[in-house]
Amino acid sequence: MTTPTTAVGNIGDVRTVEALTASVLAGERGPLPSTLVATSVFWIHHGTRLAGGDTTYLNQYVLVRLGGSFGGCAFEAGEIDPAVCRDSSGTPLDVLLREAPRPLRMAALDAYLAEAHPHRAAAAAGHAEPVVLPAGTPEVRAKARDAAIAGLLNIEEGARVGLIGVVNPLVAAIRERGGVPLLCDFNLRTTQWGDPVTTDMHEVLDRAEAVVATGMTLSNGSFDTVLERCRTRGVPLVVYAQSGSAVARAFLGGGVTALSAEPFPFSQFSADPTTLYRYRTVGRA
Repeated sequence: MTTPTTAVGNIGDVRTVEALTASVLAGERGPLPSTLVATSVFWIHHGTRLAGGDTTYLNQYVLVRLGGSFGGCAFEAGEIDPAVCRDSSGTPLDVLLREAPRPLRMAALDAYLAEAHPHRAAAAAGHAEPVVLPAGTPEVRAKARDAAIAGLLNIEEGARVGLIGVVNPLVAAIRERGGVPLLCDFNLRTTQWGDPVTTDMHEVLDRAEAVVATGMTLSNGSFDTVLERCRTRGVPLVVYAQSGSAVARAFLGGGVTALSAEPFPFSQFSADPTTLYRYRTVGRA
């Protein structure tokens, strides 16, 4: 199926996450955040080891509930304490956007943009393609998710694909499409097949002919660097986002060429069918 193009990500002169946040705080993308309240803040910590693998993925998420939407952002261990749920639930959204730790700021920004422009509404308008992940085991759902992400890549055989944020099924999916993965992650040293993984994203960004980056780059502050480097080199950038899916969407056409947006509840938290949304800018992949 051809992925629809989107007009939702028209960002004008906004080229950084900080500038996007300032635009939201000024009321340029919807209601003033000072008039809104984060009803609930969640802290989630979980581990996953897929069958046949030797890697245990440890993930932490902070989530913000705003109206009918959730915003989410992963964070590194120790960055946020579970007390954030007590301290931040019921806080005006503008306070979180200005004063909260970065992952909570990103979750709040994600919640705001998702509430202002829901992914399901973008799909109904033809700006995004909904992809239903099948019911089943974690392995079945992870493979379907990563195939959907890799399906946004339009690459030639042998193309070097930078992967910023490594998960083994996505490495396999890139290879199945003929790509040669260049791997970067702060927490992994090798894949389950023994592929080396660097911690230096510049080493990857300088060599890649296409880049796939996780929404975790929003949490650790590297998103703007990845975005600008891909703009400068003219390299397609695909973002796969559980973290900050609506935040990354705001940069479609401004450096991000395609997006797999997976709003909460994320695939690993359900055995039932769930939906992610694929976006693509005109003429790029």
